[in-house]
Amino acid sequence: MTQSTLDLIQVGGKARISGFTAVETNFRRKLLALGLMPGAEVEVRRVAPLGDPIQIQLRGASVSLRKQEAAIIEVEAL
Repeated sequence: MTQSTLDLIQVGGKARISGFTAVETNFRRKLLALGLMPGAEVEVRRVAPLGDPIQIQLRGASVSLRKQEAAIIEVEAL
């Protein structure tokens, strides 16, 4: 398993969230409220033609994140 950030995972790739880079507390709370917490497994479903936003599958729900938001989420590729 390799450590990277969510924005670097290819379409169809699966990863497990390992943590967050330095980020303000309010934004971290929003990510946690969406279910983006350490240990959660995600799959990258689609990336918009210009690379922003990124659609992920998380516990049966589709979530779209901006590329800069995905760059904050540290993951281990599965």
